[in-house]
Amino acid sequence: MFLLIIAGEAIFLLPFILMRVFKPVIREAFLISDAQIGEAQALYGITAVLSYFFGGFIADKWEARKLLSISLFLTAIGGFWMLMIPSIFTLKILYSFWGISTILLFWASLVKATRQWGNEHNQGLSFGLLDGGRGFFAATIALSGAGILTFFFPEKGIEITSEHKIETLQYIIGTITFIVFVVSFLIWKILPKEDDNFESGKEFQFNFKKAFSLMKQKKVIFHSLIIFCGYCSYKLTGVYGTYAKDVWNYSLEEATYFAVFIQYLRPIAAISIGWVADRFIPSKIIIPSFSILILASAILGFGIFNEQPIFLSFTSFIFMALGTYSLRGLYFAIIEETKTPLQMTGTLVGIISVVGFTPDIFMSLFIGYMLGENPTIIEYQHLFTTFTIIPIVGLLAALGFRKSISKL
Repeated sequence: MFLLIIAGEAIFLLPFILMRVFKPVIREAFLISDAQIGEAQALYGITAVLSYFFGGFIADKWEARKLLSISLFLTAIGGFWMLMIPSIFTLKILYSFWGISTILLFWASLVKATRQWGNEHNQGLSFGLLDGGRGFFAATIALSGAGILTFFFPEKGIEITSEHKIETLQYIIGTITFIVFVVSFLIWKILPKEDDNFESGKEFQFNFKKAFSLMKQKKVIFHSLIIFCGYCSYKLTGVYGTYAKDVWNYSLEEATYFAVFIQYLRPIAAISIGWVADRFIPSKIIIPSFSILILASAILGFGIFNEQPIFLSFTSFIFMALGTYSLRGLYFAIIEETKTPLQMTGTLVGIISVVGFTPDIFMSLFIGYMLGENPTIIEYQHLFTTFTIIPIVGLLAALGFRKSISKL
């Protein structure tokens, strides 16, 4: 399980965590805007959505050890590409490549392996550990990167040049790329080659008719919407650091450390809520998680604390992060409640991920165009006000899911 946790986040360090934590530096080193970053990540989303669908079938047929290791290796190759600080056009091609390398052979295999590791009574804890552990690993890597930032940036009072930013960012990218390579090697060498569950999966013959009948079920549709809304919330965490810089006037270093702090809330929320969910029912805990998001985003969107001390807005971000990371720890834990056969897990994950992770296509674009090139508090308020619609839809989907499974 420890290896699955490390692999589960290492695969996304380059395409996501790097941008989420170091976005203020990346914008200035690459000389690009939020909108251009959004365009690159939208291309990732397009190739990833296609990969989710076909990756589900692959996960039900081939060995997880090979699929996970190859994915990590290919993703790390992309890190060398980014190390050269390419043009925005090349960066878009790179993100398109990452959409395939991080998802096609990887995602459904990871979720299926996690479901196998747990039993029907501790799916909340299993997936809470997966996402919480991933969050802790990502936050620790981000903190190390922030340390590199502090080490290489000149002392206060000395101008930070473009060369400083590029050189520092290259050290961060290089370090992360090396880590992804190491994790790929460890997965290949240490993860068991196959087990009894895998053997039984080999006997399973995929049936397209069953797969497409699965798509039409209400429980699957509502499940997809829950993931969709939860993932939109997760994508929004990428603006927390830039908000600190643009609205609170934090320095690049301070904004980066704020983003790292938010990352450390992920393991706390995901593991705690997973443990609680196993004592109740995971799908029930999703309802208050969305409710917290509605409240926190409305507070930020309507500027209720704008004239108040910063710590009140700071607290709103903490609640948004806790609601978001709770959802991440739960939205795959509810697979067990759908009574889907284990052999169909990869296929189900592929189907719900096609809808659930489409925010990879549009969310960064949406954020980029909402904020523009020089965002002020007004642009951020518009962003959070509009976003409030998403957790409302998520809350309705969670209620619909509860109703659909009550008959199982």
